[in-house]
Amino acid sequence: MTDTLSTPLLSAENLGRDYGARIGCRDVAFDLFEGEVLAIVGESGSGKSTLLNLLSGQLAPTAGRVAYRMRDGATRDLGSLSEAERRFLFRTDWGFVHQDATRGLRMGVSAGGNVGERLMAVGERHYGRIRAAAEDWLGRVEIDTTRIDEKPTAYSGGMRQRLQIARNLVTAPRLVFMDEPTGGLDVSVQARLLDLVRGLVADLGLAVIVVTHDLAVARLLSHRTMVMKDGRVIEQGLTDRVLDDPREAYTQLLVSSILQP
Repeated sequence: MTDTLSTPLLSAENLGRDYGARIGCRDVAFDLFEGEVLAIVGESGSGKSTLLNLLSGQLAPTAGRVAYRMRDGATRDLGSLSEAERRFLFRTDWGFVHQDATRGLRMGVSAGGNVGERLMAVGERHYGRIRAAAEDWLGRVEIDTTRIDEKPTAYSGGMRQRLQIARNLVTAPRLVFMDEPTGGLDVSVQARLLDLVRGLVADLGLAVIVVTHDLAVARLLSHRTMVMKDGRVIEQGLTDRVLDDPREAYTQLLVSSILQP
C-alpha cells in the first residue's frame, strides 16, 4: 500500500521547455506533497507561467517529466496520459484559477450553473443536490446566495474570482493551480480574497501551486517558495526563510522591491 504521507502528490524531474533558441524554463525539480502550498515567484518573463503550464499538463516539456500520484496510488507521467485522461483530471482532481476570471468561467451561464456544471461533469444529475451544493459553495466564498441565478457579467472582479474558486473546489480536488489569483484587483479586495483562499486551503487540505509576482501573496499563502530568473529556479526553500533571509542577490533585490514585476 502506498504511503501517501511520504509519497509526493506531484513531482517535477529535470523539467524544461525551450522555444527554439529561447529558454522557457530549464532543469526544474521539486516534490509537492498533499496539503502543501508552493509559490513560484519572479519578475515578468522569468519562466513562472511556462512552468505552471508544464506542471498542469497544458504544455508539453522538451526535457524532463511531471509525475502525478493518482487516487488509486499509482504515480503516472503526465506525458503518458491521453487527452481524455488529462481532461478527467481537470474535472476531478485538479482545479485551475486564472488571473482573468473570464477564462475560468462561462460568462453566459448563471453563477449556480457555473458551479453545478462541474458537478455534472463528474456524474451528478440530481437538480436539487446540484443547486444545494452551488448555494453552499457560493456561501463559502462569501457570495450572497440570492444572486445564484445571476450571470458573472453582473459580478464585480472580486466576486468573479470567488465564483471561479467555488467552481474549482466544488468537486473536492486534491491539487489547485493558481495563476496570479489577485492580479488586477484592488488592494482591499485582494486582502479579502487571500484570507478566503488561506482558510479554504487549510480547511480542505489542498495542495496548491500559485504563481505570483506579489511576494505578499507568497508570504500569506505558501509553505515553500521557488524564485525564478531567466527560466531557472535560483533559490527555493521555506517561504519565511526565502523572504526573510534570501541567499541569492536576485532574491534580495526582489524582496527589497528594487526589481519591479
